[in-house]
Amino acid sequence: MKASDLFVKALEAEGVRVVYGLPGEENLDLLESMRAAGMRLVVTRHEQAAGFMAATQGRLTGRAGVCLATLGPGATNLVTAAAYAQLGAMPMVMLTGQKPIKVSKQGHFQIVDVVGMMRPLTKATRTLVSAEHVPSAVREAFRRAEEERPGATHLELPEDVARESTDAVPLPPGVLRRPVADEASIAQAVETIASARRPLLMIGAGANRKLTSEMLRVFVDRVGMPFFSTQMGKGVVDETHPLWMGTAALSDGDFVHRAIEASDCIVNVGHDVIEKPPFVMRDGRRTVVHLNFSSAEVDPVYFPQVQVTGDIANAVWRIAEGVGPRSHWDFAPLERARAGLDVQLASGAADDRFPIYPARLVAEVRRAMPDDGVVCLDNGMYKLWFARYYRCRRPNTLLLDNALATMGAGLPSAIAAKLVHPRRKVLAVCGDGGFMMNSQELETAVRLKLDLTVVVVRDDGYGMIRWKQGEMGLPDFGMTLGNPDFVRYAEAYGARGHRPGSATEFGATLARCLESGGVHVIDLPIDYSDNARALGAGAEAEQ
Repeated sequence: MKASDLFVKALEAEGVRVVYGLPGEENLDLLESMRAAGMRLVVTRHEQAAGFMAATQGRLTGRAGVCLATLGPGATNLVTAAAYAQLGAMPMVMLTGQKPIKVSKQGHFQIVDVVGMMRPLTKATRTLVSAEHVPSAVREAFRRAEEERPGATHLELPEDVARESTDAVPLPPGVLRRPVADEASIAQAVETIASARRPLLMIGAGANRKLTSEMLRVFVDRVGMPFFSTQMGKGVVDETHPLWMGTAALSDGDFVHRAIEASDCIVNVGHDVIEKPPFVMRDGRRTVVHLNFSSAEVDPVYFPQVQVTGDIANAVWRIAEGVGPRSHWDFAPLERARAGLDVQLASGAADDRFPIYPARLVAEVRRAMPDDGVVCLDNGMYKLWFARYYRCRRPNTLLLDNALATMGAGLPSAIAAKLVHPRRKVLAVCGDGGFMMNSQELETAVRLKLDLTVVVVRDDGYGMIRWKQGEMGLPDFGMTLGNPDFVRYAEAYGARGHRPGSATEFGATLARCLESGGVHVIDLPIDYSDNARALGAGAEAEQ
């Protein structure tokens, strides 16, 4: 068979049924092999969006999503998506075409060193120089992308190699079981936690990746230990649980940091150093127990004294069996912090001001979305409000990026989430700046006949950087932008546009959009004037 046919068969052996991307003449053989095999190609309007979609599929499923681009500018457009997947620990395989490498008649037209470009942004990258290498190269790309810590890999398939004939066959994925922690480390962790006075559980991104939520729920209920999460660990355990202490969405001064300061032992499950530090270790202040697939990456603010490495779910279950609730534990200071958090999180939910108050925006989204609904955030000021105020009931129902934290990913991520979960409600929340970076993908959503709602949070500027600029005492400069009429803009793509005139009308509009079919865009002005009080010193002052 042709190498391109073999390549597609190798993708099928990995369970790939859909590829996101833009074709080019250098991968037309691969495209034809995909068509003949009945593989779905989701054609996007920009390669970056295709990468965001593939990464999001990987994040939601644990199996590598696949994106496709041609050489040169097509490949360079994948760079941001590669970093997004790599930093966010989202399994993704990128495929790019290339001019013939054995006999080329076009000089250096469109040729850049794509493999060299991808090397610092991926776990593995290579050019296929022979059809015989296809089975092992594809298997290795998926193995590296999916194993802990997940990330991006890249394969370059030159068009002359794609046309070669071969008798090779795909390599099926092998059976892989993650190693479990040794008994000595489990025993040490049990002793450390049991002897503490006020232990506190932290849930990080690693606990979300492999969906260890069932074991962590058992741990919390059986042991009775209060818990909080990082931004990318939200929803692993139901955040309406009475022992939930909040999300480490801010750098310091919040109620969750009061609980951290009161604790003498933090059980840190799935910590990923790529996130902003959820707490800062100081020598002698408290003991930190590190539970993860691998040992801790030590830095000046994180140097755990006890480490348990291996399968997280297994370790959590075994530690829960050994610890159990302890009569000498005293969680009163943590409970006071939790009570203060509850009061503050409820304080803005009914605020009627318009442009809308951020806490009211979050409250209306929470009221409208079912427990299994997926909210996909772009990056902007509203992300902190959602991280702190939005209570997730299930894992991966608030997709935010606290790793690369790139703008432009919200809408593509929502499209992928809807394709992965076609029966769930999916909502994208984007700032006007981030939305306009990939707004062309509205056409993709309409063409795919998706039921999808997009809330464009409009402040006519780069709101988060404007806030930081103000916090530094600097004058407002370089932050203002203009916007199209988002209602008419949506309609130009065949979507439906909405512009509510009050907070109450927004809630009703959102509910209607989620219940009706098709693609909807809601233009929602927002009032960020309360950022400093609610997200800065305010949390500390109200303690």
